[in-house]
Amino acid sequence: MSREFPIGLTPPDWLVRNLTPQQAPVNWAAAARAAVALALPLAIGLAAGRPAYGALASMGALSGVIGDTADAYRMRILNIAVPQLFGAVGVTLGTLVYGHGWYAVAAVTGVALISGMISTIGAVASVSGLLLLLNCVVGAGLPLPSPWWLAPALMTGGGLLVLVLALLSWPLRAGVPERTAVAATYRTVAGLLAVAGTDRAEEYEEARRAVTQSLNESYDLILARRARHHGRSPELTRLLARLNAITPVIEAAPAAHLAARPLPLQIPQALRHLAASVETDEAPPPLSLPLPTTETARAVDHALRHTAEVVTAPDVDPRGIDDRLGRPAALGIRTARAARNVVLSANSWRYGVRLAVCIGIAQALVSLIPVPRSYWVALTITFVLKPDFGSVFSRALLRALGTVAGLVVAAVVLSQVPLGWWHVPTLFLLAPLIPALTPRGYGHQTMAITPVILLLSDILNRQGTALLLPRLTDSLMGCGIALVAGYLLWPESWRTRVGDRLADAVADTATYVETAFAPTADPAARARMRRRLYRDLSVIRTEFQRALTEPPPTGRRAAAWWPLVVAVERIVDATTAARVRVRHGAAPPSGGEIAQVALQLRELSEGVRSAETLTAVRTDLTGPAGSVLEPLRQEVAAARAITSPH
Repeated sequence: MSREFPIGLTPPDWLVRNLTPQQAPVNWAAAARAAVALALPLAIGLAAGRPAYGALASMGALSGVIGDTADAYRMRILNIAVPQLFGAVGVTLGTLVYGHGWYAVAAVTGVALISGMISTIGAVASVSGLLLLLNCVVGAGLPLPSPWWLAPALMTGGGLLVLVLALLSWPLRAGVPERTAVAATYRTVAGLLAVAGTDRAEEYEEARRAVTQSLNESYDLILARRARHHGRSPELTRLLARLNAITPVIEAAPAAHLAARPLPLQIPQALRHLAASVETDEAPPPLSLPLPTTETARAVDHALRHTAEVVTAPDVDPRGIDDRLGRPAALGIRTARAARNVVLSANSWRYGVRLAVCIGIAQALVSLIPVPRSYWVALTITFVLKPDFGSVFSRALLRALGTVAGLVVAAVVLSQVPLGWWHVPTLFLLAPLIPALTPRGYGHQTMAITPVILLLSDILNRQGTALLLPRLTDSLMGCGIALVAGYLLWPESWRTRVGDRLADAVADTATYVETAFAPTADPAARARMRRRLYRDLSVIRTEFQRALTEPPPTGRRAAAWWPLVVAVERIVDATTAARVRVRHGAAPPSGGEIAQVALQLRELSEGVRSAETLTAVRTDLTGPAGSVLEPLRQEVAAARAITSPH
């Protein structure tokens, strides 16, 4: 018979959130690539009588496996190849300062500053900065084989092997990931319409967030490719047109939900047929939709028929296609813009300095105190203190727990597997666990990576189980330094990570309200504004979810402000719904109504920006009875009421 915990032994919510594994499917193709990419270089090195060379190449392959997360083939090139180049630079710099005492400390600390700053640019830059620092730490802490260029060449070659394996099926599946992504977006929108207008409020909110995430991923894939094709690819132009065509349906969904009347089943089913047509590139069956009888039903019907026309159109004029997120600039322009933003951004300097301080402390500490395999301290800090990877506290906790679990597996492997050829099948079995467990959470990833790294380190150092205790000690030291110097000493990180972003989103929502009903507003610009606002809110939601995993006061503060994030999302939905109703026959709101709502939102934004705790605000919002803005006023009043203390 089960027994509940006594009150004093009940684990806190933030700890439960940290330890709960995320649900995610296994990427079997990535698991197979990891097995081959890590085991093959080691086998070649053993066959050539150079096991250390094979181990270094397998270490490079490990970094490639960590970056092997993209679906589109061109994105895989960026995600794997670009970080490998930064990793080669890092290991070269580390090799040049190996054994030079305080010069090595200064060099690695400087690289940490650069790594932290460029991590704020984007996903590829973040992984590049990670490998730059990781490999620099390895080069500065391990005696690598001569000449100086050999280790960078071996590690880069191992990483590029992962890329080659990932691109093998490109000739057979070119364009398939992009079509699959757009079709998946259509299916998530169908799921949204299936629950719109019902009393299943939580399911609707979850479906809307799924639509936002799927739409972001699809635009990222297609626009990243289209920027290199400069609009000349008919296939990409057609896919972008189909992705844009689903936007009116998404905009009509909030209006349908506010109408509190479920849509006929034929509507989401028709959208699923269109999704299958997009995925297979075949003509869909004719639409069979019920006759619309209300203002909202006409909006959904009109949007769905427009989507069907675009999907069935054989050709699309690229000059008439607007990118709803804005067309990416040329690579050179984006690089220069990113570099300028990094140099001038206070956030990038803050992240860079945090990382540099922690790495500097670690390098100085191991220089003054003899610590076996001391480079593991800095490696731990590098993984834990990546500001764009999540909560530093949570990652430190999960790193420690994952390391302990991984050491148990490593102890069995190192004690039972003899050094030599038996390492190849062992690595072949352990490597697939990395891509399989990584989506489950950082602790699971650490548990999978730890025995692989120790197995490869055993080939280089031949210390066997003697590696285990130093690995645990150094990991705990690294976690401790990251928690003290990278977390506790930076209490304003809540404000920069969450508070200011939420305030900016509320202010942008006020601008969106004004733009949504402006008669002279450009429809394409209005659509881009709405898409960026939803994207920003998605990022803010992710940051809040990370903050909820931290102990008080940060976790408690995030829990208090969390309902406001949901309220702002509902305000954007209500604005879009009102705009759809006006477009399909409802009386437009007056300028005074619009100005009143925008003023209330800007007051709310300033309150969020300046307040550390919830403060009382006015919630009196009145307007003409029957106005199209009445649902929006209710949502704004609810949002302002949330910020009042209870």
